[in-house]
Amino acid sequence: MTTYLVAQLNIHDRERYAEYGAGFMNILTKYHGKVLGVDEDTQTLEGDWDFTRTVLLAFPSEAEAKSWYHSQEYQQLAQHRFAASAGNVVMMKGLE
Repeated sequence: MTTYLVAQLNIHDRERYAEYGAGFMNILTKYHGKVLGVDEDTQTLEGDWDFTRTVLLAFPSEAEAKSWYHSQEYQQLAQHRFAASAGNVVMMKGLE
């Protein structure tokens, strides 16, 4: 079953975040992940959305999503994101 990850980020160091971005796709595709959307100009229809970037990723399964996220290579790269931004990342299951 397809599994999605949604990231809501406030980026405060664009230069450091660019280091994260430079290595991101190579690791993501290795784990069969796909970027479905990236937006820094979302339109809030209800509630509050105080984030500078929203990202939607898809993986063929929950196991592949977790393997990617917990991999040593992603966690090492993610140190740049942790230093350059603050936010939330959630995982959700798609419909069968």
